[in-house]
Order: sequence, then structure tokens, then C-alpha cells
Amino acid sequence: MNLYERYANEIAELIRSGMLRPGDRLPSVRAASAARGLSRTTIFEAYYLLETRGLVEARSRSGYYVKGDLAPAEITAPDDSRPNGRARTVDIGQLIFELLGSLNRREFVPLGSAFPSPSLFPLTRLARHLGSEMRDFDPWRLVEDLAPGNEALRRHIVLRYAMDGMVIAPTEVVLTNGAMEGLNLSLQAVTRPGNVVVVESPTFYAALQALDRLQLRALEVATSPACGIDIDALAAALKRHRVAACWLMPHFQNPLGSSMPDDRKKALVALLAEHEIPLIEDDVYAELYFGAKKPLPAKALDAKGLVIHCGSFSKCLAPGYRVGWVSGGRFAAKIEQMRLMYTLSPAIPSEAAIAAYLDRGGYDRHLRRLRAALARYLAIAMEAVQTHFPAGTRMSAPQGGYFLWLELPESVDTTKLHALARERGISLAPGPLFSTDRRSMHCLRLNYGHCGDRRFAAAMQTVGQLAAALMQG
Repeated sequence: MNLYERYANEIAELIRSGMLRPGDRLPSVRAASAARGLSRTTIFEAYYLLETRGLVEARSRSGYYVKGDLAPAEITAPDDSRPNGRARTVDIGQLIFELLGSLNRREFVPLGSAFPSPSLFPLTRLARHLGSEMRDFDPWRLVEDLAPGNEALRRHIVLRYAMDGMVIAPTEVVLTNGAMEGLNLSLQAVTRPGNVVVVESPTFYAALQALDRLQLRALEVATSPACGIDIDALAAALKRHRVAACWLMPHFQNPLGSSMPDDRKKALVALLAEHEIPLIEDDVYAELYFGAKKPLPAKALDAKGLVIHCGSFSKCLAPGYRVGWVSGGRFAAKIEQMRLMYTLSPAIPSEAAIAAYLDRGGYDRHLRRLRAALARYLAIAMEAVQTHFPAGTRMSAPQGGYFLWLELPESVDTTKLHALARERGISLAPGPLFSTDRRSMHCLRLNYGHCGDRRFAAAMQTVGQLAAALMQG
């Protein structure tokens, strides 16, 4: 355990025991450094860690304080999903285009966006690295950095796997143009047209689009907004259907925000290993956890090379740079070959810039600040939902990421709510986007990663009022 973790744990215990109470001020960084004989950097890192855990909050020009319970205690979770158990062809592209087309313009308050606020990322530093890397660029790297991608960046990724206790060979990691390319290549590597692929219910609409494009059938399996896919329901589905692969998001799932406990992940990996079914693990939100420790990916539990782990820097460091990766297990060579077939040249400047950024340190400090900001935003968003949305609204309680799943009263059609909000310059992501049969008509995915936008509070109030009006007819 690092020094900052030890110090953070000591303070956390004082908070849990009641010795430090909500509103109490922590010792200043200077005072704590002198009293404990620790560097100021160590104290800062301890306070950032406590902030990420949701135990303390930073107040401008004042210091760090023990945080009160910002979100009301009474939170009713949405119901677990209960899909009908049929494998279905997917036809959702037109609905996505109709509902989400042209809503990424900056004049919209992006409650329906799939991306957090760009203000949360060190884009200026990344731009400097991009410029310096290109000024000194060796032209031969245009050839050398074809698949599997920038060697220095792949080394950083392998080292971060090692920090999580996972031994991944550098030859297993293939860099991709964003996580979506990696996920699509992984899907193509293990399926053929007409195959059945298991997904969560609800699931991210981009996964459904990928299945649609590859002429695959989606089998939605019951999923809990708290704990992820139901293992018993999955086991039953595997007995009824010949499944080619599973595409799942064990951590901070989009749209539910659910996170699978370790015992459920172990059961998942064991079940799929028994049936020799590949798991495509979409882990793009892995670094956005709010607890003390990053959750273990299913990849760490894989002894047979059946888990294909897909990650990205887009959600945690460099949106728009289009740099993701795949750790392909037994399918790594095939994925690399397909990478060369479909996209000959990677995003060479972006990969070089991110590698240079990681070389110079500061990434983990940025991640702590990002997690702390998102944890604060979550508390603000949950309070806004309980203050402004109709009575009976249920919501998830995610442990990371930046999505809330709302279950409104059944009389609220969220596609109509979306249309009304759009007229007022607010984007939403209604529930029907996230299933093959357009269920969840009264549900809504809410992006709280833009709470720093000064328009957020008013937008939440407006959406709540519109929902109440729809209830009244």
C-alpha cells in the first residue's frame, strides 16, 4: 500500500467512526505534511483519493472538508429487466438517427450525450505532445506503427495491466481506432452472419448497431441495474440457444451504470469457459470508478484465453483522439490480421501523443481528479432527479462512469419527452434506444458528466417539469 493510501485510509476510518463529522475541515496540506513527515504531493494524493471515494470535498480557497450526504438517502432502484428470451434480428439504426441526429451541437444541453464534458480532460497538454511528436516524427514509423500499433503506447498498456495483477504479453495487445473498432473487430473474429450474440438488457445502442451491420441476432438477457447480467438467466439462455459470443460491459454499464461484483464475474467467466463461448468485454469506463480500488476485469479471471478485453482512452483521457485497444487472448492474431485488412493505418499521431503524455507522468493524478469530479456530479444529478422529477421516479446508483438510468412512471413516454426537451435545446436518450424490441418506453439514460455546465440545473428542472406534464396528459 502506498503512503498516500495509508494516510487516506486513516482519515476514512476517522470519518467512519464519527471522530470526523460532516462539515469538519481536514488539516491543510501544509500542516498535514509537517505533522506526518510526508511530502505535500503525498497529502494531495491522499485527499484526492478521499474525494474520489466521496468522503471529502474540496472547497475553493478553503481546503478539504468531510462531505455530508449530498444525495437523499431514500433511493428506489429501477426493476431488473425481464426480456422475452428470444434471439432477434436488429433494426435500430433508423430510430437512432431519428432520435439522436444533430444533437451533439454545443447549443444543446447534452443530457443525452454518450460523452462526458470535454472540459474534464487535459486537452491542452495532449495538444502540446501531439505537436512536439509530429515535429520530430520519424517517417519510418508510418510503416513500423501499422498493426499492432505504437510500441511505446502498447508497453504502457501492458504495464497498466500488470499494475492490476494481470500478465499480458505485448503481442496480445492491438491498438485500434477507438474502442468501437476494437469491439467490432472482436465481434467479427468470433462470429458469422446469422449467429446469436448475448447482450445485456438494456444494452448500448452502438452494440446493437454493430450486430445489425454484421447480420447477427441479439439475445438480450435479464440484467440488474446494480449487479449486471443475471448469471442464472444466462445459463438458461445458453441451454436454449447456440450462442457464438457474449458482448458484455461488466463495469459501469451503458446505459444502466451497473457493476458486476467479483463473485458474479467469476461465475460468468466459468460458465462461458464451460461452453467455450468467447466474451467480448467492453471495459471503456474501467478507470472511472468511485471506490477505493479499480474493479477487476473479467479478463483477469480468464484461464482459457476466451476473454477479449477492449479498452479506450476516449472516456478517461483523450476524447476525439480515437485510440483504443484490444487484448485478444487466443484471438489476438486474428484480430491483428483483421485490423490490417480493414484499417491499414492506425491513428499514428494520436497514439504518439498519448504515449508521450504517459511517458511524462501525471495520468493517474488526472484520473483521480476526473473521478472526483464525476462523483460530485453524480451526487448533484441524483439530488436534481429527486427534487424535480415526478414522484415514483426510480434511478440507479452507479459506482462509477457517468450514466444514470431513470425509470419514470409508466405514463411518461420518454420518446415524447425527448421531443419536448429537444424543442427547448436539451438532448435526452430515451429507453427504446437500448433494446431490440424498443422496450423501456418510460425509461431514460441521463448523462451527468456535464454537471459543470452552468445550464445543467435549469435543464434538469425543465425535463422534470415536462415529465410531470406528460403524466397529466
